[in-house]
Amino acid sequence: MSLTRVLAPVAGRAVALQDVPDPVFSAGMVGYGAAVDPPRGVIDAIAPVSGKLLKLMPHAYVIMTAEGVGVLVHLGLDTVAMNGEGFTAHVSQGEDVAAGQVVITYDVPAVEAKGLNPIVPVVVMDEREPGNVTVAGPVAAGADIPSGAELFTAAK
Repeated sequence: MSLTRVLAPVAGRAVALQDVPDPVFSAGMVGYGAAVDPPRGVIDAIAPVSGKLLKLMPHAYVIMTAEGVGVLVHLGLDTVAMNGEGFTAHVSQGEDVAAGQVVITYDVPAVEAKGLNPIVPVVVMDEREPGNVTVAGPVAAGADIPSGAELFTAAK
């Protein structure tokens, strides 16, 4: 079994996944992990792990690690409806990225202007065992977390 450190893709207040106001994430339907409520500004979202950028949409991305751990970063809730407005990609789908590398610039005020929640869920894709994800201290405490700090570890 290997442990994968998953970093916070953005700074903000760390939030337990069950507290994300969207049942697809809070119930672990996509997988388990944690979330970050970002600062209200234009911010850079980084790669939470190193690996191949498997999927890149304006509002979300999936990185597959060399160990086969797929990590989804979803910038805001229901932001697919923005059709890319408020998101600027800095890499291309299929590229290898390093943990900490900027993937997307995220315009949080643009998301809020559309009445959408800007929270950023980060989950291990298809993880069905919540016990395989161990959240970092800031998540358990609902404390602020800097971008690039450990958000959780995933056992696979």
